[in-house]
Amino acid sequence: MKVSSKGFKSGDYLGQQHVLSADYGFGCSGGNVSPDLKWEDAPADTRSFAVTCYDPDAPTGSGFWHWVVVNIPPDVTELAVNAGDPAAGALPAGALQTRTDFGKPGYGGPCAPEGHPHRYLFTVYAVSLDKLPVTADTSAAVVGLFLNSNALAKASLMGLYRR
Repeated sequence: MKVSSKGFKSGDYLGQQHVLSADYGFGCSGGNVSPDLKWEDAPADTRSFAVTCYDPDAPTGSGFWHWVVVNIPPDVTELAVNAGDPAAGALPAGALQTRTDFGKPGYGGPCAPEGHPHRYLFTVYAVSLDKLPVTADTSAAVVGLFLNSNALAKASLMGLYRR
């Protein structure tokens, strides 16, 4: 399985449009727009897809979940720019965004503390279930448990951000 974006290549720094906006109160002033993602070569028996964005370098002891989308229909192979904005209505029918570490569903962009660059792993999962047994309020850790237990394949794209 492969994942790509028109907005950045794996290992590139993410553009300011993808950085967290000031209204979150973490000191960043980006556009908070999720990047486009496109995937291919999923297993034939894929019944749904999921997308996550995770920062393993966050100083929390457990990383930081920036975006979680599940139950993407199996015939969908891409998400458009800004699909992570719940108000945009840009997700495919049936897809569900669940709670991130910002405390609510939807994309929350990078806003690492000053210092070394952080890695933002955008991962697409090919899932063996039509729907994961989760709600919009399910934590990213619980979603991760279901994803890792039911993943047929996965592919990641890494973006960087440094303040």
